[in-house]
Amino acid sequence: MKKINNEAALVTEALRVGGVYAKKRGVGEFEATDSAKLKITYLYKLLVHDKLIQPLAKGQETEPLMRHKLALWISRTLPSDHELLK
Repeated sequence: MKKINNEAALVTEALRVGGVYAKKRGVGEFEATDSAKLKITYLYKLLVHDKLIQPLAKGQETEPLMRHKLALWISRTLPSDHELLK
């Protein structure tokens, strides 16, 4: 797994954008009391279900790998001149 610059900030942005995506899609909404782990797992599974990201291999669905997948997804979704991609 290759390290991504600003991975923590990209994951935070992915959770924000993913929360908006889930709400617009009508499948749920993040609450302020939801843990980061719960949000990451939910968003990862939603994006896999919608075929927006490729799933991890069975048995490798750990939080660090899901975070990495979300960071990759948002880095491809953001415009190329976005400040988090510099």
